Parts: sequence; C-alpha cells; structure tokens
Amino acid sequence: MQETIFEGDYTTRQQKIRTLLNTEENFDMLEREIVLGDRKAVFFMVDGFLKGEIMEKIMEFFYSLTPEDVPDNYEDFVRKCTPYGDIVTVTTQEDFIHYVLSGLTCMLIEGYGPVLAIDLREYPNRSVEEPDKDKVLRGSRDGFVESIMPNTALIRRRIRDVNLTFEITSVGSSSRTDISVVYMKDRVNKKALSLVKKRLKEITVDSLTMNQESLAEVLLERNWWNPYPKFKYTERPDTAAACLLEGSVVVLVDNSPSAMIIPTSLFDIIEDPNDYYFPPVTGTYLRMTRMVTSVLALFLTPVFLLLLQNPQWVPEWLSFVIIRDEVFVPPLLQLLILELAIDGLRMAAVNTPNMLTTPLSIVAGIVFGDYTVNSGWFNSEIMLYMAFVAVANYTQSNMELGYAIKFQRIILLVLTGVFGFRGFVTGTLLTIFAFFTNKTMAGRGYLYPLFPWNGQQLFKRFFRVSLTQNEKFSHKN
Repeated sequence: MQETIFEGDYTTRQQKIRTLLNTEENFDMLEREIVLGDRKAVFFMVDGFLKGEIMEKIMEFFYSLTPEDVPDNYEDFVRKCTPYGDIVTVTTQEDFIHYVLSGLTCMLIEGYGPVLAIDLREYPNRSVEEPDKDKVLRGSRDGFVESIMPNTALIRRRIRDVNLTFEITSVGSSSRTDISVVYMKDRVNKKALSLVKKRLKEITVDSLTMNQESLAEVLLERNWWNPYPKFKYTERPDTAAACLLEGSVVVLVDNSPSAMIIPTSLFDIIEDPNDYYFPPVTGTYLRMTRMVTSVLALFLTPVFLLLLQNPQWVPEWLSFVIIRDEVFVPPLLQLLILELAIDGLRMAAVNTPNMLTTPLSIVAGIVFGDYTVNSGWFNSEIMLYMAFVAVANYTQSNMELGYAIKFQRIILLVLTGVFGFRGFVTGTLLTIFAFFTNKTMAGRGYLYPLFPWNGQQLFKRFFRVSLTQNEKFSHKN
C-alpha cells in the first residue's frame, strides 16, 4: 500500500509534505511553523497566490490562542478557531496537492488527523476593462478576465436568480484546469447540458495548454477541412448572461478571458451586442448590414473574376467593372497575392510596437496604394475590391468566422480562375456543403433555425425584435 502524508506522527507527516512539495528547491513554496496554544502547526502555501493582509490577521489570531482555547477535537477546532475564509477539510493526498497548487493555504496541526485548507488566495489579475475585440457603441464597459472567480461574479451581478447554477470541475492530469459549467436550471437546453457534462467527464488529457481552444478541440472533434467555428465565444458578461437566459450553456475556463457558449449556430455567431443596445430598427439595420457584408466578402472577388473571364455577361450599366488598363499579372494571381499580403500586414500590425504602428500604416498605404499600381503589379480595380474585402472581414466580431470566409473565398477564386463558371458553381456547392456538414454539440444543425426550420427563431435572427418579445421567443423555444 502506497504511503501517504496522512500516516505517521506530526513530524513524519511534515517531512512527507516537504518532500512532496519539494519546498527546498521551490522558492515560491512557503512553509511557516507556529504554535497554537501548546500544539505545533505548520502552514504550506504558494507565495504568488497569498493575500498578505489577510494572512497577517490570521496569524495574529492564532498567536493569541492559549492552550485552553485549542480543543482536542478537530471538528471543534474548525468551529471555534477558524475566524476567516472558506474552510475545507482535506483527507487525501490527491486533494491536498490540488488545494495547495490551486492557491489555498493548508495547515497541518499536531494531534489532528485531517489537514485544514483555508481559502486566502488572490490570483494575479487585471481590471475588468472593456475587451478590445468585443467593443460596443453603447452598453456596459466591463469584460471577462483570466481568473474564473471574477468572471462568475460578473454574471451573478446580472442574473440574481436562484436557478443560476455554477458547477465546477477540473481537467488535465498536470494542469488541473478549473472549468465551470454555467446554466439556468429552469431554462437550459437539457440535451446540451447533459452532453457537455458527459464530455467533460470523459476528457483524458495531460493539460489544456491553450485553455479554451484546447478544451474546444477535445469537446468536439472537427474535420480538418471545415474551417467554420463550432462554438461562440464572448468576452462580454452581458452577452453571456443574455445567452444563459435564452437557455444556452456557458463554459468558463480558468486562465481564459472569454466564455464558450453551447449550443450555437451560424446565426448565433453572426449576432453582435450592438444589435441590442439600439432600438429595434437600428439594431435590424446593423444586423442586415453585417450579413450582407459577409456575403459580399465571400462572393465579391470570385464574381468579379468570373465577369472578367466572360465580359459578354456584363450589362452596359456595369461595364465599369471591366479592367480598362493593361494587365501585366493575371487577375487570379493578383487576387491571391493580395489575400496573402493583407494577412501579412495584419500580423505585422499585431507584432509592431504601439509607437511604430502609425509609421507602418503610412508605409503600407504608400506601397500598396500607389507604387504597386504604377509598377504594373496590380490594377486599381483589383486593389479597390480587395480593400473592400479586407474591411468587410472586420465587420465580424468572430475572427474564426472571418478566416473561414477567407478560406472559402480563396477556394472559390482558384476554382473560378481555373475552371470558369463550372468552378464557381462547384466552389459555391462546396461552401454550402461545409455549412451542412459542420457538426455542433447537442445535435442542432449549424444553420438552425433555417435547417431544421423554426420560423419564429429565424425571424428573430434576421430582425431585431423588442427585448420583451425576445424573452417570449426564448421561453417558447
């Protein structure tokens, strides 16, 4: 039988814990011995998670105890001599390791069998400022952070209902990453909830290295060739709260500043918080603009290339789309080069120090705007359409969906450039095929509520209805 830290006398157990936590080599693993009345005691804690002010008060209280104040029974000690913090009784070595490495302060006391774990931790954290990606023109300016506890508080602040439930589990034999499944008991999609719980229990991985992305890949396997997102992510607590009230399941992952929303569909991903912070007419206009822009971002350059190949199809009133200048580089090659160049500029902008972003923008504008056209590499019409496509990609708050549209557009361009009209039709069918074959959790179609049909929900996806009407639809569905 394997020896544990809960066997032997006080000195033996203390030495076992020292060996287990490797306190001599880990400078951030603290060990502090004190005397409680006439009993020896020792604290084990991680320095980076310790809240110093509270620990100081705890130590002051323990030092004030007399031998008569310290009972012989462990349960009486917990009731009478633990003045602050959440208390956990630790009885197994596995739980002890988990609590210490999670930031709890564990206390071994002479004469007591269990170990006392006190929650005094304070994780390194940034402020709940507005996320850079999920910005809104109106509405609250707070956002999720990398610690799971402040994120739960941000949701609790918005939903003060006893049916709001936060379940906690950990995944990863090495990382032991905390994961919280959040749902409304009286509204949740029962099939989605049971499936999420089942998948989480079945996960056997060493660690969630990339946090939420690692969890997404083990929760639902995806076809490598299908780029469309399977989950909706948000860094806004108001969006997460709205989805919970509509019956969705929200998954929070420690060390990740975004929430995963299940189940989801293409129409859910396209939605944006700005739609609901304006009156219904304005919200509908913004939503329609986003949808139309996304369709144009997918088909604009392939249709333009198809019309260049078949100028006889162009009516007189659209004759301006035909390139009048001399073409030195084939239009298909120009479009593909610009697709890569735009992503190159985007990555350069991300990795450029803030003080140099303006010079980079000026240089990129001059090089790609004037010099490339004058040199003959690109024609001005192609530059115009690609500029529209580049801007249109930013209308999507979901970056993964933006890249999925980009990949489908490149496939359409290549097929259209090589096979003409037949290639364009084939590429369009491949796009539709990718929509229908994209699996989602809970078995709901990726194009729901279009397939399977749900008229009320489809109406709500295209038109921003009033919030009271939105709640009525949510309760019915």
